[in-house]
Amino acid sequence: MSASAGADRIADQHAAANLPLRDEYVCWSRMQTEAGQPLESIIDRKERERRLGYGLFFWGVGNAPPAITKSLARAGVPVRAVFSVMKSKPKAIDVAPTRTVVWRRYVDVSGADRPVPPHVLVTSRGDSATGPKRVHYALTCRSDAPLAPRRDLRFDPAAFRNAGGNGAPVGASQVTALLRRVETDHEGGGYEENLTAWLTGSYWVRLADPIELSLAKRALLGELANLDDEAWLTAVSELQSGPPSPTHFGDVGPLI
Repeated sequence: MSASAGADRIADQHAAANLPLRDEYVCWSRMQTEAGQPLESIIDRKERERRLGYGLFFWGVGNAPPAITKSLARAGVPVRAVFSVMKSKPKAIDVAPTRTVVWRRYVDVSGADRPVPPHVLVTSRGDSATGPKRVHYALTCRSDAPLAPRRDLRFDPAAFRNAGGNGAPVGASQVTALLRRVETDHEGGGYEENLTAWLTGSYWVRLADPIELSLAKRALLGELANLDDEAWLTAVSELQSGPPSPTHFGDVGPLI
């Protein structure tokens, strides 16, 4: 899709929801190597999810959503998901984590605890700065088009403000943020819209029930790209297999 066609589609979405383009909502996430997998492998995995899920895929993120996210999801307000490659190199802990986990459940917008769809695989490193990682999140996304990285469309965070709180400018440390456009003709921008989709369903969910991957399962994770679709789904099931996390029910908590 060309840049002009993409802009037309955004305008159509907002017109359908009676929203001026100036009030466009965007969920911006900066992406890089994570959980021991290079970015190219992650994008390939998400594209497989999208294709097998009839457009639906989950994108793991590290921070919680602002409170307004629940209202937007319930109202079905269109929110574009924009993924930009980070300018900085990946951290050593993301390139070679000590432990890797797979997340198997999530809390939807109504507070219900649900299994992650069988075609979805969300991983993260197993440890945080304070100990074992107990909290992780995911954007629930939909795209009719393949997730093919592009380099022809700029993204300028300065044209947006945070949608929650007091509408502060986008902070340098914000990796994933829900934003509202405040300028329609801003021409700057040091980032690119490398991947785009639309938030769907619950938009931004809290994950639960992590299971650590053994060395054998980590090797299987690295082989996913070489499998056909049927074998891929079987491998995803194997990666998710195992007893429930002992802290699963206590860790779920509310969505927002």
